[in-house]
Amino acid sequence: MTPFERWSVWLASGLTTLTGLVYAWMKYVPGPADPWAVVGHPWQPAVLKLHILTAPYLVFAVGLIALRHVWPHVRGITRTGRRSGMTVVLVVLPMVLTGYLIQAVTGEGWLLALGYGHFALGVVYAVGLALHRLMVGRAVAKATPRRERRRADRRADAERV
Repeated sequence: MTPFERWSVWLASGLTTLTGLVYAWMKYVPGPADPWAVVGHPWQPAVLKLHILTAPYLVFAVGLIALRHVWPHVRGITRTGRRSGMTVVLVVLPMVLTGYLIQAVTGEGWLLALGYGHFALGVVYAVGLALHRLMVGRAVAKATPRRERRRADRRADAERV
């Protein structure tokens, strides 16, 4: 994965997760000051719009890494971080789908179910991505001394020839 791809995934995931969590807090935690108010916080509509604007960037970033990073791991070529990565991969599509359906569905029961499902999938995505980074980071840290030894051995072999 290139640095651009890595930063795109992390920035898009961070912005989308942050705006989603702030929106959920604004909607459900403080409650409206006025019993007739439609929103729980004055900035709630703006934060929702920010979340909706950052979500396509997340879809783009995930699509960007799909062929060169995700697909080889799905095929089983690389084992490191596979479980956490597969969790993220399996959650992305339903998370995106519920996010789009929330904007299209008008039935109150469906909206409630889609909203809770989208929130839960978003949390699983964010936690899964963080765990994936943690697991891969550990594996890289463990492999680094071995990798350095291999490089040194190759250099020594090249010098002998």
